[in-house]
Amino acid sequence: MHYVKWIFVAAFWLLVAGFLHYTLPQHDIARITDTYEKRIDFGENSIFWSNVGSGDAEGTVNRDIFFIQTRLADGEVMVYRNEDTGWGWPPYFKFDTTNLQAEAADQRSTSETPKWVSITHYGWRNEFLSIFPNAISVARVEGPNVTIIPWFNIIFLTLLAALVWAIRARWVRFRERRIDPTTDEWGLTDPQPGRDRL
Repeated sequence: MHYVKWIFVAAFWLLVAGFLHYTLPQHDIARITDTYEKRIDFGENSIFWSNVGSGDAEGTVNRDIFFIQTRLADGEVMVYRNEDTGWGWPPYFKFDTTNLQAEAADQRSTSETPKWVSITHYGWRNEFLSIFPNAISVARVEGPNVTIIPWFNIIFLTLLAALVWAIRARWVRFRERRIDPTTDEWGLTDPQPGRDRL
């Protein structure tokens, strides 16, 4: 049973890590090659698309989506969707999809005369499931070797780790003061004294 417990603990933290990796902002250095609009019929992958744009009708099974085609600094091709997040999740409060599409179109360039940009986005790209990361902003940078320090992620993850540590420390103290004495009275002593508690 000890191994089963740790399997569940590991699975839980893998889910948390996956959720954070999908949701937190990431930065790609890329060259925009094209922008376009395409009608999408939502299917089994609909959870990876944003809600309808602000002011649009609810309950639509398809809608036009903006896309931004790029070539990353390492030569790989990456395609981003460009959708509003509105007041929904994740809380980027993005309402400027059309403006961002215009900015991206203005930054298009060729391999002969490249214009490099930093694309802030969240989400994953998966060809098999036809899911795309959602572009949040586009900013011009000087070249393909620019390093973007993810300050928001560093601060957020540090605060999250501190919160988890604080909750765990208080739980351990509560268990030692309230639960363990009670179980000792009932004769339910810990068979492995001194072991780490979750």
